[in-house]
Amino acid sequence: MPISVRRTRLRRTSLAAAATAALMTVFLSPGAAHGAPGTERVAAAAAATPRESQPVYSYADAIRETVWVDTGLDGDGDGRTDRVAVDIVRPREPAAQGRKIPVIMDASPYYSCCGRGNESQKKTYDAHGNPVQFPLFYDNYFVPRGYAFVAVDLAGTNRSDGCVDVGGRSDIQSAKAVVDWLGGRARGYATRTGGDRVGASWTNGATGMIGKSYDGTIANGVAATGVKGLKTIVPIGGISSWYDYYFAQGAPLYDSGPDWLSDYVESPAARARCAAVQKRLVDEAPRTGDWTRLWNERDYVKDAHKVKASVFVIHGMQDLNVRTKHFGQWWDALAKAGVERKIWLSQTGHVDPFDFRRAEWVHTLHRWFDHELLGYDNGIDREPMADIERTPDHWSTDRVWPPRSTAATTLHPGNGSTPGVGTLGLHRAPAGATETFTDDPELSEDDWAAGIDQPTAAKAGFVTPPLAHDLRLSGSSTVTVIATPTTTTAHLSAVLVDLGPATIRDYAGSGEGITTLTDRTCWGTSTSGDSSCFKETKAKTTDVNHTVFSRGWADLGTYADPGKGRPLTPGKPYTIALSLAASDHVVPAGHRLALIVAGTDQDLIDPPSSTPTLTLDLARTSARVPFVGGAEAFVRATEVPQALGSARAGGTSVPSASVTPHASRSEGVAPPRPAHRIPGGSL
Repeated sequence: MPISVRRTRLRRTSLAAAATAALMTVFLSPGAAHGAPGTERVAAAAAATPRESQPVYSYADAIRETVWVDTGLDGDGDGRTDRVAVDIVRPREPAAQGRKIPVIMDASPYYSCCGRGNESQKKTYDAHGNPVQFPLFYDNYFVPRGYAFVAVDLAGTNRSDGCVDVGGRSDIQSAKAVVDWLGGRARGYATRTGGDRVGASWTNGATGMIGKSYDGTIANGVAATGVKGLKTIVPIGGISSWYDYYFAQGAPLYDSGPDWLSDYVESPAARARCAAVQKRLVDEAPRTGDWTRLWNERDYVKDAHKVKASVFVIHGMQDLNVRTKHFGQWWDALAKAGVERKIWLSQTGHVDPFDFRRAEWVHTLHRWFDHELLGYDNGIDREPMADIERTPDHWSTDRVWPPRSTAATTLHPGNGSTPGVGTLGLHRAPAGATETFTDDPELSEDDWAAGIDQPTAAKAGFVTPPLAHDLRLSGSSTVTVIATPTTTTAHLSAVLVDLGPATIRDYAGSGEGITTLTDRTCWGTSTSGDSSCFKETKAKTTDVNHTVFSRGWADLGTYADPGKGRPLTPGKPYTIALSLAASDHVVPAGHRLALIVAGTDQDLIDPPSSTPTLTLDLARTSARVPFVGGAEAFVRATEVPQALGSARAGGTSVPSASVTPHASRSEGVAPPRPAHRIPGGSL
């Protein structure tokens, strides 16, 4: 399923295409690669790991079955409660021995409409309706290691009853009911309509949810219910609030609403009976961008305090489909709730870690599930919290994220020596200083950045001097703007830019930072109907002269209330705060840091109904930016020691400790390292 990317943004996009599973590095015999049972040889590094589950159970002889779980809802209004199809594969040996096993679960709307993973795999069934192929490779890898894999069709999709409501009660209850059934608290049946009850006596009820995009979103939503038995979730590029998928503080991010996505993923039978749900998705999601009860129901961040499961977040820092605000606000809310967390941040767009860091991902995921679901003391909980891709295939780690020395520092824009080419620093601009630009919906953030040193009419740019030292930003920023429009409607964009040459992953290209190869590697055991062998990938890179690494947008009409837009009065100044999406980026020495404020960001937000010219009051416009090392790190990088006094006088917190070399490196940060590769992994 194609996904939305900058420069080639797809209208009416779905959440997209597909999570690939991740499984630790193992090699199959040639026979196993082609469907015959094979002997796995665990990589040496993995074999040394203490208390690691081993592939001792037969995948070929595993039990494959479907259970229909009652959700307790009647979303399609047919007079009976909806049942969702739950396809299960589990090792036969523990069941025969009376041993109970944990569950890895992926609840998805994509199993029949669109497919999962880089190769868009779909579920397949035999002539009797029994599951044969489970998309992704979680089953191939983890079932031989004593886990069950459960693939749930969300309500209204594939073989399930009910209706798709795009992250609402029906979607979340589809998966939550299955977690309850696994824990003995909900009813399961042998058929879609029959009365023969089926229990889950084979499991200990310990469940971990995983999935990319929509699937990861469901994991977030189920965790936010606080359901018993859900021990961990691994959301990959997941949504944390559906409003923020469709709008940025009133500014539309897409030209269609959740009704289109619902229609796209629903089964033909569900479409015919779900007109009332579709109507609600239209009526309660107005294109004005106003916050409604529909969005409140689909906001998982507000319920982060209910989360009992640990959370392992994976997100592309250049994901322009599920944008990085989603992981940032979710992460911060989970931190306040004291939830055990781990995070990987890549340079890719909307890409699964199986496709950008395969061997390391499989090894890490294996250890994570062993620890969280089997209770193995393998040390993963004592390792660095964050892995961050610095350059393609080179990663650094942080013991905590954001690093403890991170502190928000207030930066101020100012007029420069050339009109339209301003400065960015700790000094507040004098009263009366202004900058003016006119919204041009044909220009993008790349156009603004490329013209940063020229006075162009469509943006206001503010730039530091070339940095003397590396400067790291970690977390979310806020830009407060005082703008006077000439029309009754206006949209604003604010972006942070690293100005300087670099080789980065080509996140704007068709692969969003990866190229898919023809060779395959195998991650578990295969059968004739379900191969564990997956096409290899490599980093797709591009050379650039600037990198936009954090973005934020808003409708100026939400100045008084982020959830309610109002017409503007031309000539009247308005104050608004734009939340810039979370990121972790190092601006290298010799580069410059830029803040750009403009109107419509082409392909990323839709334009307003008018074409405003906006005047910024620079004396009252500012940016709060999370620098590792705080204001002192900024001062050191820009080599303006005298600014320290001004920073203190202006209210910016400056640490009293002296600045030390490499201040932008936080405690617990390891230097970049190549992605882990194991020789011989390709067939």
